[in-house]
Amino acid sequence: MEEGPSKGLDQISLLSSDERLKGRPRLCSDCGFCDSSLKLLMSQTCTFVRNQTRGIEQRLHGRTRHAGEEGRFGIYRAMYAARMARPNPHAQWSGMVTTLGARLLEQDKVDAVITTAAAPGTRFKAQPLLARTPQEVLATAGNKPCLSPALSLIDAVRDQGIKRLAVVGTGCQVHQLRAAEAELGLERLYVIGIPCSDNVSYPDLEYFLTQVSKSPETVVHHEFMQDFSLWMRHEDGHVERLNYIDFPMDKLHGIFPSSCLSCFDYANTLSDITIGYMGAPLGWQWVMVRTPRGEELFEMLRPELEIGELTESGDRNRGMPRYMERLSHPPGQKRPPMPIRKLVAMLQRTRGPKGLEFARAVIEMKLLRNLNYVRSKFPKFESRVVPGHVYETLEPYSELYEQTFGRPLAPTAAESSSEG
Repeated sequence: MEEGPSKGLDQISLLSSDERLKGRPRLCSDCGFCDSSLKLLMSQTCTFVRNQTRGIEQRLHGRTRHAGEEGRFGIYRAMYAARMARPNPHAQWSGMVTTLGARLLEQDKVDAVITTAAAPGTRFKAQPLLARTPQEVLATAGNKPCLSPALSLIDAVRDQGIKRLAVVGTGCQVHQLRAAEAELGLERLYVIGIPCSDNVSYPDLEYFLTQVSKSPETVVHHEFMQDFSLWMRHEDGHVERLNYIDFPMDKLHGIFPSSCLSCFDYANTLSDITIGYMGAPLGWQWVMVRTPRGEELFEMLRPELEIGELTESGDRNRGMPRYMERLSHPPGQKRPPMPIRKLVAMLQRTRGPKGLEFARAVIEMKLLRNLNYVRSKFPKFESRVVPGHVYETLEPYSELYEQTFGRPLAPTAAESSSEG
């Protein structure tokens, strides 16, 4: 893509010129719900129309989240560092998500699994799949960090008479699914959540790789790792690394959709089980078991797992003043000089937060960034799309926030949350 990103932070909505997206909210992550026969329910279920986290949590757990850790990570019953004892070499990590989906089918606990495959001829272009066999699920191993209309398969589920379903989804997809759950006619639903931050369209992903890799066409997997660098695994097995501080942000400005920058559920808190990596040591996956059904899922997989230890070190608060200062400046700034970048990268790796403290830091920074983005680009939407726990979680930074941005962190009375 010689002309650079196809969208921009300053545009009103994702792919706003696409015919198939006309009539949708000004914020849209293309979750696929509006491609189904349930699209008339969109205004009642979409997280970008009205965030219903509090009400869905009350229904799922019989309570809302406690202040503190649950404000960042969501309600959970148990938390683990784990990995497959026999990893899948084709997986992004060790293959826990796809193995779990396959086991559900093998043990006849579900009739089908909604997951995301790669479109034929590509590695990363997302293509929703209604898998009916374990082999179909296992073949989808590997991350596809692109927008995927997975919920477009709702009609196929209903047309095929599927009553027991598992869904592997991102936060916006899971919110939509939970909000519309009563309309799906399912006897049993398992929700396997993957943490999600900033997906992009497939053309923008191709552009991103040209800007960060020396050999973008041979990248097989890539991930934003806990050591403050992007790891890119290539076809020959070698891993290319790029420090976060070395990203050419002046060239990458504009590739993330407005919806992703207005989302407040990185940890996929409405799932039965969340399987990611951010809070675990390098080489391990981070698992949060949230519901009784999530416990069932974890116990199903436990015999095949190695269980590690969750650790934490460092102090995330030390970097917050600098982060807020950067947020207050126009986006797309050029990188600092190389000697400064090398120093920053060294300090991040040696003195920066690690383990669970790293996860707290990342989530709080995402909450701050996205709150600031909504206030800048969609101020009238704040009361509907920003859940109350965001302000509670960020309250320790309220004084610093007001000093940096010249306005209170908490919403005014007129802006107060009306979340369902």
